[in-house]
Amino acid sequence: MRSIAFLAPIAAVLALSGAAAAQPSAVVVTVSPDFAKTAAELGERDVQQQVSDLTRTVERVLTERHALDGARLELVITDLKPNRPTMQQLSDKPGLDAMRSLSIGGAAVEGTVTTASGEVQPVKFNYYTPTLADARGSTTWSDAQRAYDRLARNLADGRFVTR
Repeated sequence: MRSIAFLAPIAAVLALSGAAAAQPSAVVVTVSPDFAKTAAELGERDVQQQVSDLTRTVERVLTERHALDGARLELVITDLKPNRPTMQQLSDKPGLDAMRSLSIGGAAVEGTVTTASGEVQPVKFNYYTPTLADARGSTTWSDAQRAYDRLARNLADGRFVTR
């Protein structure tokens, strides 16, 4: 019983010191005004879901890797390409086939990272599937998801701008 009582204060100190050391990054994702017209054609619901997916992906990867603690990331989606037609596109163009219509998908993201020390770094990233053969078996937003994962890993590794 005494060993448990002895360990309780040590566990409390360790828990508090770990929580104080790792301040999570703030991630804010928006859609570029220039992309707004295309976003309307894709469907507001789908685009808002992509904003949420990008936010969650970046937050998850940065938290898992303990990267950019205390930083503020302001990311702007400048382009989105679905692999398959969105619900809005299917509604607007009834001739599209949700299963057989396939295209090269991906995303482009720009923005800034403000580190905990106040240093501001630009962010510029895009990824699109190189060929249709690589897009086979994809869901509507497979390549956009792949772009978010790659962007998040790049940010965690300190690579903010890609060519």
